[in-house]
Amino acid sequence: MAKEIERKFLVEGDFMPFVESSSRIAQGYIARSEELTLRVRTRDDKGYLTIKGRSDKAGMRRDEWEYEIPVEEARELLRFSRGTIDKTRYLVPVGCHTFEVDCFYGENEGLVMAEVELKSEDESFERPAWLGREVTGDRRYYNSQLLKNPYTKWRE
Repeated sequence: MAKEIERKFLVEGDFMPFVESSSRIAQGYIARSEELTLRVRTRDDKGYLTIKGRSDKAGMRRDEWEYEIPVEEARELLRFSRGTIDKTRYLVPVGCHTFEVDCFYGENEGLVMAEVELKSEDESFERPAWLGREVTGDRRYYNSQLLKNPYTKWRE
C-alpha cells in the first residue's frame, strides 16, 4: 500500500525565480465514499487515475495509488466530475526537497499553495522565504473541497 505524507502551505512571496519546470493540470473527482476518493487528472499530455484514502487526524498522511492512463480516457472521465480544478503546477527545488506550487484558475483564482512530500511526518525540510502559513489538515484547502466551496467564495 502506498502512503502519501505531505504538508501544505500558502505561498506569500515570489517563488518564480526558483521554478525548475511547470505543467498545466485539470482534475476532477468521479467517485467518493467514506474511505476513498477517485480522482482523474490530465497533466499536459498525460492522464492519471488516483485513488486516495482518508487523511489522518493531522491531515498529513493517507493512502494513495496513482496509475497513468491514456490522456484521451482521462479527458473522457473528467466529463463525469462535478466540476474541474484548473491549475498550473510549478516544481521548485529547495534543499533536498521539491515543492509543488499550484496557482489556481477559475473560481479558485488567487489561491497559490505549495506542497512538500516527505518520507516521514517528522522529516525536516528547508523552509523558503516565500512559504507562508501552513494549512496542512485544513480541509478547505483540499482540492476536492475547492470544487464544492471555491476559494473566491470564502469570507474571512
